[in-house]
Amino acid sequence: MNRRVFLGRAAGSVAAAQDWSLVTSRPTLGIHVWVFSSDQPNYDCFPILDQVFADTKYAGFDAIELMDVSLRHEDAVSKIGDLIQKTGVSLTGASFGGPMWNKQKQTEIIDDAGKVIERIAKLKGRMFGLSVGDAKRKKTPEEFDVQAETLNKIQAIGKQYNVVPNLHNHTYEVENGLYDLTNTLQRVPGIALGPDLDWLFQAKVDVPTFLKTYADKIVYMHLRDHLWTGVWSEALGEGIMDFCAIARQLKQIGFAGDMTVELAFPYGYKPTRPIRDSLKMSRQVIKKQFGV
Repeated sequence: MNRRVFLGRAAGSVAAAQDWSLVTSRPTLGIHVWVFSSDQPNYDCFPILDQVFADTKYAGFDAIELMDVSLRHEDAVSKIGDLIQKTGVSLTGASFGGPMWNKQKQTEIIDDAGKVIERIAKLKGRMFGLSVGDAKRKKTPEEFDVQAETLNKIQAIGKQYNVVPNLHNHTYEVENGLYDLTNTLQRVPGIALGPDLDWLFQAKVDVPTFLKTYADKIVYMHLRDHLWTGVWSEALGEGIMDFCAIARQLKQIGFAGDMTVELAFPYGYKPTRPIRDSLKMSRQVIKKQFGV
């Protein structure tokens, strides 16, 4: 599937919000480190990054998306830079989350985001996936105003460092008729989207329709698969996610952004094969379904 035509098509519609020339014309296929981090203390896979980079290269992926915690180590830039040089696997960027609707936390979150963005830039990453925080209830208009202010300030920092903040969803942002996401976009219409397609499905959002509706905002996405019970499968292609339909929709909208596989296991689940092999299987599914 040829997704490179997206840049020319999308430039006019999104340039006012961000410099999308930062998004390369060659799609990057990466992995998110959650599957490695989920059983590590503080969800930090920094101590096993050698394995993460080696497994990513073995599976045939171009890049890695870290969680912000791994970039907080004092030697993060030097260690990750060495691994990038050694393996040829690049850094897509990092995921980052916090209660961005909470005024009392705002300064801390913005300062924190700035430090992570700076390190992403030093490592030549360009994506910054933002989770705005779950209030465990519907946020108030005033809280959405705070959330918007936080996002605008993070966007300004991203522009300074040539890093693209994008909204990464779990279920809470897109359930209840996209309540959280819609209120955010009403206040921050220029922010990019980096949706997780499996979380969309879990929230009972029709994925192809979502892709079509927000085509001019989507610069990045996460892929995962699940069984008919909703439980995640070990690799892409082992569940019921209709990647063929997703590929058709992406082709129709001319998507040329980066894709990242974020494998995840249910709590306490013991995988039947090494993670590297599940990643390799997932890479083969992307090649078959998306043609890249």
